[in-house]
Amino acid sequence: MFKKFLNWLTGNSSKGCTCGCNKQATGDTVKDLESFVEYVVKALVDYPEDVQITTVQREEGAVIQVRCRKEDVGKIVGKRGKIIMSIRSLVSGAAGRNKQRISVDVLD
Repeated sequence: MFKKFLNWLTGNSSKGCTCGCNKQATGDTVKDLESFVEYVVKALVDYPEDVQITTVQREEGAVIQVRCRKEDVGKIVGKRGKIIMSIRSLVSGAAGRNKQRISVDVLD
């Protein structure tokens, strides 16, 4: 999963558009980033079976919502919010490559 995300982020993806620019289709971007967030979050928490990832479309862009147990929220957020800021930065940067806006919210 992570290797797929890294290949997509660097432009080495096998799924590209027909013009040869290696850009993925818009629907694939949201699903791939949702899968990436799920992979990272489940690796961080103590109860990965209780993690739920949903995507909500809004006017300003998509929002990937993460739900988990209350005791796992701190592990996702990290000290001073560093972990969630890193996840948001990766998702935002990857979405920006396709001129999209995707953010990540942690809900309890």
